[in-house]
Amino acid sequence: MYKESESPVMHTYGRFPITLVEGKGSYVWDEQGTKYLDFTSGIATCNLGHVPDVVEQAVQEQLSKLWHCSNLYHIPSQEKLAQALTDHSFGDQVFFCNSGAEANEAAIKIAKKYGHDVLKQDNPLIISFNNSFHGRTMATLSATGQKKIQEGFTPLTPGFAFLPFNDDDSLDELVKQKPVAVLLELVQGEGGVIPADPVWVSKLAATCQEHGILLMIDEIQTGMGRTGKLFAYQHYGIEPDVISVAKGLGSGFPIGAIIAKEHVAKVFSPGTHGSTFGGNPIVTTAGLATINHLTQTDILDHANKIADYLWNALENLVEHKKEVKSVRGEGLLIGLEVDGKAIDYVNKAREEHQLLIVVAGPQIVRLLPPLTANQEEVEQFIAIMDKIFS
Repeated sequence: MYKESESPVMHTYGRFPITLVEGKGSYVWDEQGTKYLDFTSGIATCNLGHVPDVVEQAVQEQLSKLWHCSNLYHIPSQEKLAQALTDHSFGDQVFFCNSGAEANEAAIKIAKKYGHDVLKQDNPLIISFNNSFHGRTMATLSATGQKKIQEGFTPLTPGFAFLPFNDDDSLDELVKQKPVAVLLELVQGEGGVIPADPVWVSKLAATCQEHGILLMIDEIQTGMGRTGKLFAYQHYGIEPDVISVAKGLGSGFPIGAIIAKEHVAKVFSPGTHGSTFGGNPIVTTAGLATINHLTQTDILDHANKIADYLWNALENLVEHKKEVKSVRGEGLLIGLEVDGKAIDYVNKAREEHQLLIVVAGPQIVRLLPPLTANQEEVEQFIAIMDKIFS
């Protein structure tokens, strides 16, 4: 392992001092053979656990057939995955790309194109919300409501404005600004695991529908079963026009997508957007195996039962440990508000108890166990947390 200061890899990450070389289910192993309980899931990416058999088998079969052919040609697994995504959502058509940031870029582009072509707007405006996070490309960081993400990258991409999250007054301001679209996280993951208020979301969706504003939901972290349903918007009784997905869609293979209603999707005509690698045979095979497992088995029922068990245990921590102030989130996307620096607890968990967890702000510990985690693993996790907070 390179020392961080000597590594030829750019120092864009504050890496933890371990090198992971193997994973299976809820566990990973470092190069010394140390076993860790992983409650990060690759930051909400390995939702079916590490190297799930159903995905591994499908990809192994595809590896002997075709890896890449570009989007100049039809790709069977891409068509099948698009069909599965639309069958299990509000949408009609899908565009594939390589990551969450690219998915949000595609959502931004399709909204801008819709504004120009359909609404005849010269400068289409997209509304996002304070404390949001939508990516680190120039357009997506410009759509992110956090100054710390934008520092050093000005001038930002124009065409974005921000309103308060979970605030009724923001709805009046939304109408005044006449945007083409709203870009919304239903749980602000990077912003501290803050769920959207259901009443506010209903009002927002109604406002968008009444005024012809596209409602775009960023499901990069919340999608693919992470919150207990396939997509987080399904908890809220709303129907968006566009959603962006990535992370858990490929079980670790790099894939992103937007799903859109037909009246929006049609503005992406040939030549308006594209991707060399997006939706290639390998990643869409992984995505198809992933979504089929999520929709054709009882895995989401299992995940909801495990989430209930875990939430009860965490609420008990809040009640009995002065270091734990509150618990919030949805399903298996959970934030623990702690007394002190969250990173100190994360480091203690890793160094002393071989548990991997991450932060979501200075005082928020973020928990992202795989949907496949069992009761024994949750009990192991709670026992470790009990020691950490003693």
